[in-house]
Amino acid sequence: MTSLSDEQWMRLALDQARLAADAGEVPVGAVVVQNGQVIATGRNAPIASHDPTAHAEVVALREAARVLGNYRLDGCTLYVTLEPCAMCSGAMLHARLDRVVFGAADPRTGVAGSVLNLFGHTQLNHQTQVTGGVLADACAQLLQDFFKPKRVNADPVREDALRTPDAAFAGLPDYPWPPRYVNDLPSIAGLRMHYLDEGPQDAPLTWLCLHGNPAWSYLYRKMIPVWLAAGHRVVAPDLIGFGKSDKPKKDRFHQFETHRQSLLDLLARLDVQRVVLVVQDWGGIVGLTLPMAAPARYKGLLVMNTTLATGEQPLSAGFLAWRDWCQSQPQFDVGKLFARGNPGMTPAETAAYNAPFPDKGFRAALRAFPPMVPAMADAPGAAISRQAQAFWQRDWQGQSLMAIGQQDPVLGEPVMRHLQSQIRGCPEPMLLPDAGHFVQEQGRAIAEAAVRHFKP
Repeated sequence: MTSLSDEQWMRLALDQARLAADAGEVPVGAVVVQNGQVIATGRNAPIASHDPTAHAEVVALREAARVLGNYRLDGCTLYVTLEPCAMCSGAMLHARLDRVVFGAADPRTGVAGSVLNLFGHTQLNHQTQVTGGVLADACAQLLQDFFKPKRVNADPVREDALRTPDAAFAGLPDYPWPPRYVNDLPSIAGLRMHYLDEGPQDAPLTWLCLHGNPAWSYLYRKMIPVWLAAGHRVVAPDLIGFGKSDKPKKDRFHQFETHRQSLLDLLARLDVQRVVLVVQDWGGIVGLTLPMAAPARYKGLLVMNTTLATGEQPLSAGFLAWRDWCQSQPQFDVGKLFARGNPGMTPAETAAYNAPFPDKGFRAALRAFPPMVPAMADAPGAAISRQAQAFWQRDWQGQSLMAIGQQDPVLGEPVMRHLQSQIRGCPEPMLLPDAGHFVQEQGRAIAEAAVRHFKP
């Protein structure tokens, strides 16, 4: 538990971090406190000292050991402005510190809970109490201010891609969540993927919301608040080519396996657990192939107006009509398409669906996705979809819930009833007689039913 004294000592550590910044070192500072007195200070100095071990914590530990005349620092607390790395954490455990208090988390190298929790291993012969997040904003701001002028272009757009300007997404109705980005996933290296990640990391359930074509994570704006209010976590990525994610210029970039692997990479990076997979349209065509790669991640499936495209069944007449229409109308109005099936949408909501695509150069995914649906047994994606079909029929151990928008002419009730028969233990679906293909536009009732249905 933090206290006023914790903040007092962390401010002294911040003073040390500022001195490090003034010397051109990464601004991390530390102090060691015993019996209410500072007995040692330290600041980052690996550059000046030509010493890779001269992190603020190690410098402070060395000084404290010298002052006490003992390498064991019993009764001492170390305050540091940044979550300690593996080296420093190991030194703290060897020093037998009573307690470690840090400011900003370090998602790249921190081992007090971010990358791993070295202090949580009870097999070690000493246990050090850890408290994080003390004056975290001030500690993080100091680091950001230090690195900002050094990053002339820290997040460039790949030459073969476009990025929708942030201004296009200003003032979106009912979409208050801050953007999160990752740009180093192995399968799409250099392309920036956007995702929402809201709610506690240790929530009893994580709702993984996958959109289809031509939607983006905005589609889930009516469902996300319900799950957050229940104390759950929500992760909602934008597929590459959609929403706030980067948009390759060429149609040929878009391949079934590329999009599948990018989602697997993201899930591994975020290490999401206790997942309820939420899918619709292409979110299901790709998303339903994900759980068999890591079944232990998944506790549930919420499936809406989608299919498994195995190439064994002819594509529905409704889908073929949609594919032909997309080919003949490559500049179709995305927002108008949504409004057609959801007449209650406001003009601002309609505009939000158009926002990712300011001109035709941004629309490669919209052109590429309809022909990508596997129509033959040897088409890309068909074989992995057949493996997924077998998984859902024989191996699925989680809970399932299906919701059907009955006015969907493309992936409506007949298609969904067939899919229901392929999902082991899937109960009678929730029917929405007035909902069309984009059933999430009536999603609040579905989300509420899902909270009741899925048990952590």
